[in-house]
Amino acid sequence: MATFFEHQNLARRNTKVLVLLFAAAVLAVIAAVDLVLGSLYVWNADFYAPAGRSPSFAAMLQAVPAPVYFAGALATGALILVVSLVNVARLAEGGVAVAKMVGARRVAPATGDVLEQRLRNVVEEMAIASGVRVPEVYVMDGERGINAFAAGWDVSGAVVAVTRGALETLTRDELQGVIAHEFSHILNGDMRLNVRMIGVLAGIVFLASVGEFLMRSMRGSRDSKGLVLVGLALFVIGYVGLFFARLIKASVSRQREFLADASSVQFTRNPDGIAGALDQIRSAAAGTLIANRYAEEMSHMFFGRSVRVFWAGLLDTHPPVDERIRRVHPRFDPSTYRATRQVAAVPTPRALDAKPAGRRLGDLGAHWGRTPGESAALVGTVDAGKVDFAARLLGALPAPLRDKVKTAEGAAAIMIALLLAEPQEAMARQVEALAEPLAARVREVEPLTRRLGVAFHLAVIDVALPAMKTASTEAKKELLAALEAVINADRRVSLHEFVVLSLVREQLAPAPKAPQTKRLSELKVEAATILALVAHAGTRVDATGEREAAVLAAMHAGAAVMGIPERAAVALSVDLAHAALAALRGLAPMEKGVLVKGLFAAITLDGTIRVAEAELMRLVGAVLECPLPPLLEALDPATLAA
Repeated sequence: MATFFEHQNLARRNTKVLVLLFAAAVLAVIAAVDLVLGSLYVWNADFYAPAGRSPSFAAMLQAVPAPVYFAGALATGALILVVSLVNVARLAEGGVAVAKMVGARRVAPATGDVLEQRLRNVVEEMAIASGVRVPEVYVMDGERGINAFAAGWDVSGAVVAVTRGALETLTRDELQGVIAHEFSHILNGDMRLNVRMIGVLAGIVFLASVGEFLMRSMRGSRDSKGLVLVGLALFVIGYVGLFFARLIKASVSRQREFLADASSVQFTRNPDGIAGALDQIRSAAAGTLIANRYAEEMSHMFFGRSVRVFWAGLLDTHPPVDERIRRVHPRFDPSTYRATRQVAAVPTPRALDAKPAGRRLGDLGAHWGRTPGESAALVGTVDAGKVDFAARLLGALPAPLRDKVKTAEGAAAIMIALLLAEPQEAMARQVEALAEPLAARVREVEPLTRRLGVAFHLAVIDVALPAMKTASTEAKKELLAALEAVINADRRVSLHEFVVLSLVREQLAPAPKAPQTKRLSELKVEAATILALVAHAGTRVDATGEREAAVLAAMHAGAAVMGIPERAAVALSVDLAHAALAALRGLAPMEKGVLVKGLFAAITLDGTIRVAEAELMRLVGAVLECPLPPLLEALDPATLAA
């Protein structure tokens, strides 16, 4: 099975291939436009042939002056390019822009709708299980069909949207199967390509729209025969381009849908979930069709077919529902399933404090039986055990904390309280560094976070970020400044604190993303800096009592895997670490995989991994956009509290 990094690399290659294919489609459209222009020129010109013989149509087209064809090609190419660029720019916000385009409504963390809260719970569980930041959740209220999509430029900025029909029709297990399918698209790097395809397709379809407008506006008026013919020609040409665009989308999308269906079963270990959702599509009157005017442009992004097409076997972006069910659940019996299927309309709210947090049992850890390569291959993976662990972890959070993170003020206070130190004197200095009323809010929520060990930190941050992302720019700046003040108040900055700050800063005030094209050989100093930090933070005293020797051994193991010189791994500071992380986000996907492999080699050199080490790796992975699932999911969350 391909790794996360291989999927990301394949997505980059597919982008290049599809750009070429769409360019070929544009050239075909240009050729068709020139054929129409040549025909119109011949229509209005007088051609004479020797001996009274009429010239052939092909000869007349060849006699058309070259500037006519050149002008037609230039105008058509420029028009398609401009429309496509405008639409790509319009989608600069990524998933949020796509959701707005279809009129979807954002589901607030504090929603009172039971069905919407169930959706948020499912999305949160899947995000924490996969190590992805919790996507923004949207609902398409006016859509009665059963459908969904995931969109965004990267794994950190994804959104997940479902139709109201899906919410009201599907059971929790079926909804989880659909969401797991969409998370496969997030993890496999499909989203960036999908968003770009919307923009490119818009340029091709635009010609058909212009032609339709001309035919409609000129209908019934005198001396409009020429314009009507031009409109008809543009309409036909535009749909010739659309035919090729659909053909390209269909050839790529169908295989990705099979992969996402299979991943859904792997993620949930419940083939009835995805098969049951597909069965509901088969039996629902509205099916998966989308009424929104952008259903065509987005047809390749949806969970199911969003528009009806002719030659469905050739141009359909999705395989037949029966075939999808057969592949994920060969023994699925619709009549038996429907007879035992639970009602979906009014789910019972899931308890958020099902298990009280207990006492942490020392410095918990476990034997790590994976090689560095096998460890790096965990990036971007999900399985049912991790989903179950995510549900238990969320269930172990105090209910008042879950309520607090649903508002921006509460979320900010909770994130700050996570980084408060012990003993009480140090904590007091940290809180004193905050301005009122923020300091008062932090004091109020501190008892809720006091007993949560580091294994809870990433999960709490993830469920708090959605509320903060909708806060004002001033509120975001206040939170980042407060985190820095708290971290610096005790005159020492741990790697854990630094990485938490880096992650929150990247989510709330993201810097422009550099192209992911760099090689480790170009960033060996930056890679060695992060390696040294991880080695120092994750290394304990060895059997002889020498910590320095253990650190050097860890650095040696990591540097050997990365292929970088150890002598580069000497300078350690917060500023250098921040610059190093920012630079390493620009690594090419496969190179980033080697980096993660080297970090695992350093941190698991002794054959074990502690909770603190596991969570440090997950935080570093989050900053580098290499989502790592929970690494110690066999542990009981009740034992992970401080």
